[in-house]
This record gives sequence, structure tokens and C-alpha cells, in this order.
Amino acid sequence: MTSSEQVLDSPTGWVADHIRRYLETDGADGHEWRPGVFTLLLTTRGRHSGKLRRTALIYGRDEDRYLVVASQGGAPEHPAWFLNLLADPHAEVQVEGERFTARARPATPEEKPRMWATMAGIWPAYDEYQTKTDREIPVVVLERA
Repeated sequence: MTSSEQVLDSPTGWVADHIRRYLETDGADGHEWRPGVFTLLLTTRGRHSGKLRRTALIYGRDEDRYLVVASQGGAPEHPAWFLNLLADPHAEVQVEGERFTARARPATPEEKPRMWATMAGIWPAYDEYQTKTDREIPVVVLERA
């Protein structure tokens, strides 16, 4: 990923607005999305287009790693950003004003119960989302590259 490449923000209007405010203020407006619920910006490379794609996601921490959940609100399909990471695990992450390169991977079966509990503690709706879909919703671990 190069800094000169154009980045396409989420096509969902309210998410694109959130990203814009987050970028303009280095997260001063947007890092805390709801009381006690914090977001990061994740940029992946599109698996079909090759273009950079950015979205805002709720995150948690596991020591020095960041956790995000590929829930898509319990939709039957994985979100595009997760499929992009499966094709190319390299990502750019922004947390407030800090930007870094990360390598993404799904949590292992051993890690997932603990990490899921962390994330459901932040956003309890994840448990509901899992009941709405037959797919297993992944927890994604973002580790600094």
C-alpha cells in the first residue's frame, strides 16, 4: 500500500461520514463512536479490484493486538473487508492519530472464545448477530507488521 494510492471509503453513507470526520480530526471526532465503544479505521486491498478500501470498525485490545469482528450485523455473508484480508492479510490501521501497517488473521479456535468475550463485552449485539446467521462470525486479530 502506497500513500499516493486513492483510498475508497465505505459506500455506506453514515460510515463514510464517520470515516471523513475521523480522518479530519485524527480520531478526536469518531474514535469514541458511542460511550465506551471505540473505532479504528481499517484499509484493505480489494481482492477483485486491487483498490484500497477503508472502513470504520469497533475494536478491542488483546495485549498489543487489536481485535475486530467480521459480523456484518449477522448477515449470511462475510463482510467484504474480511474477504479482502483472507486474500491479502496486509492492512493499514488508524487508531486516533496513529497509523500503522498490520497483518491480519482470524483468531484461532483456541483464542476465539476469549477474544469473542472481549468483543461482546464491548458490543453485546455481537452475540445476537451470531444467532441470526449460520456462518461462524470471525474475530480478526490485527498485529503490527
